[in-house]
Amino acid sequence: MHCEECGSKLILKFCENEGLVPYCETCEKFVFPPFKTAVSMAVVDRKQDKFLIGKHTNGEYLLFAGYVKKGESAEKTIVREIKEETGLNTVKYRYMCSRYHEPRNVLMLGFIVMVSDGELQLNTDEIESAEWCSFDEALARISHDSTAELFLKSAVAELKRNKL
Repeated sequence: MHCEECGSKLILKFCENEGLVPYCETCEKFVFPPFKTAVSMAVVDRKQDKFLIGKHTNGEYLLFAGYVKKGESAEKTIVREIKEETGLNTVKYRYMCSRYHEPRNVLMLGFIVMVSDGELQLNTDEIESAEWCSFDEALARISHDSTAELFLKSAVAELKRNKL
C-alpha cells in the first residue's frame, strides 16, 4: 500500500486506541484505509404500500443503489440515482441504517425513498426490469441473505410502525 498524497510505501505503525495502522514516514501521518460509500434505496409509492424493486442485469432482484460521488452528499446521490435509474422524481426520503459490505469495500447507507407517480424510464445498462410489489412480494423476490434484503426488511418494519 502506498500514500495517496506522496506515493511513498506505507509501513504499519502503532496508533493509540487504533492498533497497527498504515503510516507514511514522508508525510509523517497515519493513513486510514479509504472505502467507498453508496446509498441503497427502498423505493415506495405515494400510498406507501408498494415497493419498486429492480431486476438488475446480473439477474438478481435488488433495491436501487448508487455510489456517492466525490463532493456529493448522500441526499443528492439519492435524488440523482433515482432519476438516472428509474426516471422518477424523489418526493422525500428518510435514513434507516447502514451496513459495511466487505466484498466491494463499501459502506452502504440505507434509505426509504418515496417517489412521484409517473412512467418508469429504466436505465437498461443497469436495470433489466422493475416492478411495483406488495411488501410480501418484494421480500419474496429480493436476493436473500443480501444487504438489500436487510434494508428491505428494515423498511417494511419502519413503514408498518410509521409512514414516511
